[in-house]
Amino acid sequence: MNETKEIGDVFIFDHPLIQHKITMMRDKNTNTKDFRDLVNEVAMLMAYEVTRDLCLKDVEIETPMEKMTGKMIAGKDLALVPILRAGLGMVDGMLNLVPSAKVGHIGLYRDPETLEPVEYYCKLPDDVATRDVILLDPMLATGNSAVAAVDFLKQRDIDSIKFVCLIAAPEGIKHLHAAHPCVPIYCAALDSGLNEHAYILPGLGDAGDRLFGPK
Repeated sequence: MNETKEIGDVFIFDHPLIQHKITMMRDKNTNTKDFRDLVNEVAMLMAYEVTRDLCLKDVEIETPMEKMTGKMIAGKDLALVPILRAGLGMVDGMLNLVPSAKVGHIGLYRDPETLEPVEYYCKLPDDVATRDVILLDPMLATGNSAVAAVDFLKQRDIDSIKFVCLIAAPEGIKHLHAAHPCVPIYCAALDSGLNEHAYILPGLGDAGDRLFGPK
């Protein structure tokens, strides 16, 4: 089985471990602790593939046996930017693989009437414009929050952005790619669509509530 399935600039992870854990997350009987642990684990597994295109450089080292030329990561450093609050649940899993990454935060909430994103917080590393940014949010539903977050990043002269989520809806992918066609999307599942309240079906409910409890 392939690690990822690419559709245009959308990468869908079909690794058995990821699919197994996503199904456990979807189950309404999964409690908060287990849900949080699963998000952390899936984020770590996804980080492995999201960082596949990092550049390498040759370095000279000496093993206990002899000198050799090995490979180490070169090029830009990484920044992880979760969209608050649900995106926080994906940070630790990513940091397990890339502990040197810096972390920023973008705070958005969805207006219940217009469904449009409203910014209430934005704090990014000082050198974020020199880094490859991985934008994190468990759900890509309407795509409004993702588009707004990418807008904020591009306003700060950031041109290397990847969007990583657990579950995406076709509507969100279409919206994000229409606004920012150069931003690749990585997800663990592509679901059927949105209901009248803009929740993903079958989805997993409100990711923020399941991670941290109801507001």
